[in-house]
Amino acid sequence: MASSELAQKLQRRLLLEESDPQPAPGGEEEAAAGRGAGQEEDEEEEESRSSMLASADSELGAKLSRRQDINEGTARPRQAKVFNPYTEFKEFSRRQIKDMERMFRLYDSGKDGYIDLMELKLMMEKLGAPQTHLGLKNMIKEVDEDFDGKLSFREFLLIFHKAAAGELEEDSGLMTLAKLSEIDVSTEGVKGAKNFFEAKVQALSSASKFEEEIKAEQDERKREEEEKKHRRAAFKELKSAFSQ
Repeated sequence: MASSELAQKLQRRLLLEESDPQPAPGGEEEAAAGRGAGQEEDEEEEESRSSMLASADSELGAKLSRRQDINEGTARPRQAKVFNPYTEFKEFSRRQIKDMERMFRLYDSGKDGYIDLMELKLMMEKLGAPQTHLGLKNMIKEVDEDFDGKLSFREFLLIFHKAAAGELEEDSGLMTLAKLSEIDVSTEGVKGAKNFFEAKVQALSSASKFEEEIKAEQDERKREEEEKKHRRAAFKELKSAFSQ
């Protein structure tokens, strides 16, 4: 009985193996090759996507890291670009820029070339328009191009540039500073012109005006030198008269 059942099982196994279709010669290799090529393309696409994401993440991470350093006060200041205020801020005359520079140096009590929060606080108090701590921070933030939390001379000039161009809110702290500084930025310059033709005339005459101001400064220096010579000569005559 057992041998009969075993014989039946073996017969069914043979029938199943005969009915199972065999893969065509080379078909398995072609299928494997196709799967391999598709896998390689997927891997290359995934690698390219990963590279792009890594680059974007690195750039964003660097910006976020610098922003965090700035907020914590540990960021290294970036090297300031050397600029010529007379060529970059052509809307102002030499005398106006010199007045702004004189004011900037007056309140730069640390003599480090910057006006920090406390120095700006003192400036606004002396101008008769004290500001809150948050107000002072907002004033700096509005023109703080390098995010160092203080005003360079160029950023200080931007205050008057924005005031002359009408880019400041009337009741803002920066507009108050520009008004109380006693530096008139509304009567001169291309930005303050009423229309295009006035602006063009002022632009054409700016070069000659610039030369005239330089010549006036040179003449003033010559007069000072002549006065010094006369004083030295008079002193020598007085000295020789006493020695006789």
